[in-house]
Amino acid sequence: MTRTDLDTTRPGDERLHRSYRYCRRLNASHGKTFFLATRLLAPDQRPAVHALYGFARRADDILDEFDPGRDVTERSLRLEALAGHFRDRAADADAVLPAVLDTADRYRIPAVLFDAFLASMRMDLTVTDYPDRAALDIYVYGSAEVIGLQLLPILGAARAEEAAPYAAALGKAFQLTNFLRDIGEDLLRDRVYLPADELAAFDVDRDLLRWCAARRRTEPRVRRALAAQIARTRDIYRFADAGIALLQRRSRPCVTTAKTLYSEILDRIEASDYAVFDHRATVPNRRRARVGAAGLVQAWRARRPDR
Repeated sequence: MTRTDLDTTRPGDERLHRSYRYCRRLNASHGKTFFLATRLLAPDQRPAVHALYGFARRADDILDEFDPGRDVTERSLRLEALAGHFRDRAADADAVLPAVLDTADRYRIPAVLFDAFLASMRMDLTVTDYPDRAALDIYVYGSAEVIGLQLLPILGAARAEEAAPYAAALGKAFQLTNFLRDIGEDLLRDRVYLPADELAAFDVDRDLLRWCAARRRTEPRVRRALAAQIARTRDIYRFADAGIALLQRRSRPCVTTAKTLYSEILDRIEASDYAVFDHRATVPNRRRARVGAAGLVQAWRARRPDR
């Protein structure tokens, strides 16, 4: 993290600075599209965004770093320990906690949003599929929508209550995109994050998905089911679009860039003829660079003093 970024944290608190730097490294290593968009924020905004990412990543790693068929008790204990340390403000207990606790205080992010996030993470310990959209929405609220709501005070909006539904929707769209991109990887962890009843409408079930994963090919019924899921996800992106104009001008290039690149993962899935069991759909580096460069120009203009 640059000196300019750290100038916004508490002067002289090296432990806090180390934590923010650690969260930034997590973001750079694991959240490549998100990290690229974060670089378009003003320096004073970036550390807090890295901190929120670091906390979410820490919980996710606890869930996924063990063999998914074993160690449920150990993962549960570690997740509860992280939740307890956050609740008790035990900043020394984990490298991400000083930064995320400072961010929560600085931006007055309600604790209930972190509680909802951790509740969804607990679901991942035992829930492996979702019978319908309503059940999935409960999980997605805590795993993704609250992330958008946590970010909103950092991004800034003149009318935060008006902007909140759009921020939540964008987080949801990002998560649903992940589910479609990672369906093969999630199956390896015995998880299916697509509503069972909506898949059944196309005669698709878990066994057919496993058949596709084993053969690294997408059966026609699965292809049609994925097309319907993509169309639904695009509707959510379109709804979220209306909220970008409600954000502070300096935050819009970041959010627009993230939205553009993430939504284009859906285009890549379609372009591959829905080959989600064969490879991971990604936006090409050349396209990422082009979108990022355009966002950088917009960010520079938005932060000019005469604005």
